[in-house]
Amino acid sequence: MKQDLFNEQLFQRLEQWISGLPDWAISTAIFFLAIALGALVQRMVYRLLSRLTENQSLFWRSVVSRTRTASRIAVFALALSAAAAISPLTTRQAEITQHVLVIVVTLLVAWMAHSVLYIWSTLYLRRFKLDAEDNLLARKHATQTRILRRVGNTLILAVAIAWMLMTFEPVRQYGVSLLASAGAAGLVVGIALQPILKNLFAGIQLAITQPIRIDDALLVEGEWGKVEEITSTYVVLKIWDWRRLILPLSYFMEQPFQNWTRETASLIGAVKIYLDFTIPVDVIRAETEKIVAESKLWDRQVINVAVVEFHERVMEVRILASASDSGRAFDLRCEIREKLITFIQKNYPATLPRTRAEVGIEDGKGDRTGNGLITGGA
Repeated sequence: MKQDLFNEQLFQRLEQWISGLPDWAISTAIFFLAIALGALVQRMVYRLLSRLTENQSLFWRSVVSRTRTASRIAVFALALSAAAAISPLTTRQAEITQHVLVIVVTLLVAWMAHSVLYIWSTLYLRRFKLDAEDNLLARKHATQTRILRRVGNTLILAVAIAWMLMTFEPVRQYGVSLLASAGAAGLVVGIALQPILKNLFAGIQLAITQPIRIDDALLVEGEWGKVEEITSTYVVLKIWDWRRLILPLSYFMEQPFQNWTRETASLIGAVKIYLDFTIPVDVIRAETEKIVAESKLWDRQVINVAVVEFHERVMEVRILASASDSGRAFDLRCEIREKLITFIQKNYPATLPRTRAEVGIEDGKGDRTGNGLITGGA
């Protein structure tokens, strides 16, 4: 009995002491207690999730690890929301606190969604190697994944911003009236957003149809280069001399361009050489095949030597040789030119392009007879 009476008196004194404190001190104490309890709950939940995903795939382990900070803040926000409901706050203070916490939770959800999307895309791309010699499949999946990831991040950001704006009464009313009226203001907004929406839908279409991929060799606007980066709004083309050509995504849906690696990275390089009619074509063919066969750049697929045209003074010889990619094809063409011209200069110097002139000799009657021929270098 005495113990119960003592406890009751102690509780009454504690209640009187607490009731004598100002409201801000009570609210502060409740908030600190809520944060402490939230930290304890978050730690226990994180340990439980870590144990549950210990033997799971790398994706789930990475999700738990990378979202630890965001989940901790989310737990704190929920704890503070509960604390605000029981704290001696005014109606205005409680509304402001709840509003801020709703915005914080919205941002945290968007943050976690972005992290999950990043983890999934990163782990998915690990299955493909862009530095492989035959990287067509890798480029296809890398292009789709990166574009869709950027589109997904854009949609996550848009939804998060829209949700936060809808928590403000004036903005929500303006949005409802704007959608209902569909008047001049809606037209202005639609025109302003047209470039953004155009590139957004072009990105989705590009990811599905894939007219270009990461590391594709393109000929655009008279410039040759490789696709270095594809963002949600533009494409970065790395020119052969290390300049960058920036083009909007919609360009590749509306304008013609050349894709040298659309189906495969292999390319056929062409070399044209103009020679005198007197050179033996079989000798040129044999020497070219020897040069190409000894080259490390040739992929053992295509080799062809043919006279494709007769001009007034020379004949045009075209050489075709294939390589595994555009860079090797360019180097192979240069190697063929260098070694072939060296061979001709050494063995058939007289068959290089020459200028012929017919010389006439006057007879006794003042007439000229063409019985002489002078040749000279071109």
